Amino acid sequence: MLTLHLVRHGDTAQSAEGYFAGDIDPPLTERGQKQALALGRLAPSLKLAQVYVSPKLRTRQTAEPIVAASQAPLVVEEGLREIAYGTWEGRKESEIRATDPDAYNAWSLDPALVSPPGGESAFAIAARALPVLVRARRDHPSGNVLFVSHKATIRVIVCALLGVPLGRFRDRVSCPTASVTTFEFGERGAMLVDLGDTHHLQGIG
Repeated sequence: MLTLHLVRHGDTAQSAEGYFAGDIDPPLTERGQKQALALGRLAPSLKLAQVYVSPKLRTRQTAEPIVAASQAPLVVEEGLREIAYGTWEGRKESEIRATDPDAYNAWSLDPALVSPPGGESAFAIAARALPVLVRARRDHPSGNVLFVSHKATIRVIVCALLGVPLGRFRDRVSCPTASVTTFEFGERGAMLVDLGDTHHLQGIG
């Protein structure tokens, strides 16, 4: 049986302050680095065979302590990058809601089919992220693997595995920074066994 752990990167200034950050590439904050170290302390217990990581700096920084502690091979996967926000990149969600209400409302109502201007829909995210999962399952039919990815991408993967409409990824799935979401793949497919777990972050201010 394969166990898949989906890890969101640690805190960035943008994630902490409500900015859209998909293609832009901020580093982890000091708190985000502490979160990454906490994930590193958790990693040996997971007995990882492989770590797959988005090419973004914040995910690679989050993966470093995990790889160091687990000694698992690292693979960079473009398909695990964050949603592209197009013209909304680097701007606050509250600002977009006020200045571009029609486009924002259309996206909010159906982000599966509607994308931010110049950005990606949930179906577009699924089209690049799910093949990474297919390859991971092919290469590791049993054992434990870990993806270090991003909020929207993880939420879309979770919806796809659970059969939840992709258009609900923003309002059905919680994904805090540095959280771990875990699936087990059995004969009847994927079972969610943990969603957005942050117990390893206790004591981090």
